[in-house]
Order: sequence, then structure tokens, then C-alpha cells
Amino acid sequence: MDRVVKIIEADPSKERVDKIITRWIKRHLSRLGAEVGLERLNSLVEDRDMLAENLENLVKKERLEGRQEGRQETARNLINRTEMNDQMIAEIAGLTIDEVSQLRSAIKH
Repeated sequence: MDRVVKIIEADPSKERVDKIITRWIKRHLSRLGAEVGLERLNSLVEDRDMLAENLENLVKKERLEGRQEGRQETARNLINRTEMNDQMIAEIAGLTIDEVSQLRSAIKH
């Protein structure tokens, strides 16, 4: 963000460039489904800290969701390929026993 803002601030038409880039960022993030306070984003130059913080939170959230999906995939593989009980699978995959039980039920259906 800081590099982009520096480029905008160095441009003789910085207000116009700021509006164009801010609009592009809002449109792009909206298409990606990112809900990072886009309605409050009016100027990349003025709101860069807010946008940077929200993007950082979005990345953290996506990583956590990815890790959870990975744990669930590990559990599904263990359910399908082994005779392990839910307790053991939960310990290996880093899930609760209830989560493993739910996955096992979903696989059976």
C-alpha cells in the first residue's frame, strides 16, 4: 500500500489518479468477495491504513479457513482409508471428536 500511495502522491494529477486507483481497488476487491469496509474507502491516500489493516485481517481469516479445510480433508482421508476411531482421527487432524463424527456421518450419506 505504501508504495502505491507514494506513486500516487508523486503524480502531478494525484487527486485524479487516487480516485481511479481507489475505484479500481474497490471494484476488484468486491469481485473477489472481500468485505473489507469498502463502503468507507474513499481515497487510497487517506484510507491506506484502514485498507491495509482490513486486508491483513482478510488474509489471516483466509489462512485460518484454509487450515480448517486441510484438517477436515486429513480427517476425511483417515476415515476413508483406515479403521481408526474418531478419537484418534481427531487427535491426528487437530479437530474435535464431534467434528470428526460429523464428517464420518456426511461421508456415509
